[in-house]
Amino acid sequence: MTVPESSGGVVIVGVDGSPSSRRALRWAVEQAEATGKRVVAVQAWQVPAMYGTGAMVMPGVDWGEEARTALESTVASAVGKESRAAIEQRVVEGHPASALLDQVGDADSDLLVVGSRGHGGFVGMLLGSVSLHVVAHARCPVVVVHDKV
Repeated sequence: MTVPESSGGVVIVGVDGSPSSRRALRWAVEQAEATGKRVVAVQAWQVPAMYGTGAMVMPGVDWGEEARTALESTVASAVGKESRAAIEQRVVEGHPASALLDQVGDADSDLLVVGSRGHGGFVGMLLGSVSLHVVAHARCPVVVVHDKV
């Protein structure tokens, strides 16, 4: 199978190491391979601000480096080396929904892909979610890859 000539487009995918984000990453890579686009895999991180009633301090933890290692591991396990699509990995500090929306704006992306952990219905409305937020606010089409039922 030949790979379509690159159209210069970008498929952004949110990655957090969860099974649903691995599925979203695989879907994004397949889409990019089929359309000749490149993939930007984004993992957001935040320093945990509070635990219980006090600030959480963990000396010696490099949260950005931990996120980078997790992203590299997720990409390697979900996609491996057989992908024909170019995959750029970005680690950004911030809330996942905000970070993804910032990346979409910066990359002039064609598509944003996120996983769904299956929180639907009333629970999803109460808790909120990254997927609901990006669907409502992204300036490009969004694909939410659901768990298989």
